[in-house]
Amino acid sequence: QMQLVESGGGLVQPGGSLRLSCAASGSIWKINPMGWYRQVPGKQRELVAIITSGGTTNYADSVKGRFTISRDNVNNTVYLQMNSLKPEDTAVYYCNAAIWPLTPAPKYDYWGRGTQVTVSS
Repeated sequence: QMQLVESGGGLVQPGGSLRLSCAASGSIWKINPMGWYRQVPGKQRELVAIITSGGTTNYADSVKGRFTISRDNVNNTVYLQMNSLKPEDTAVYYCNAAIWPLTPAPKYDYWGRGTQVTVSS
C-alpha cells in the first residue's frame, strides 16, 4: 500500500521559515512528479510547487523567490523550504505524488493527509 507522510508544519511568525518533508513508501517503481499543494477553508486546493524526477520545478507566482522545492529520488522524499513566510501562506499543505508501482499497473495520484502551516504574530 502506497503512503505519503508529511512532517514539518507548525506555527511561525511572519518573515520566518519552515521546512516541510514528505516521504513516500510502498512498492514503488518510480515517482514523477512530486509536489506540494495547499488549501484554506472555503477555497480550492492550489498548486504551490512541483518537481520532476529530473529536477525541473514549477512554482505558483505567489511563492516564487520565497519557497524552494527539492527531492531525494533515492529515498522517495520531497521537501519544501519556505522562507519569508506571510500570513497569507497559512493553509493546510498537502504532498502529492504520481506513483508507478513495482507490479505492472498504471500510475496513480496519491495524497498525504496534510500538515497545518500557520503564519501569525
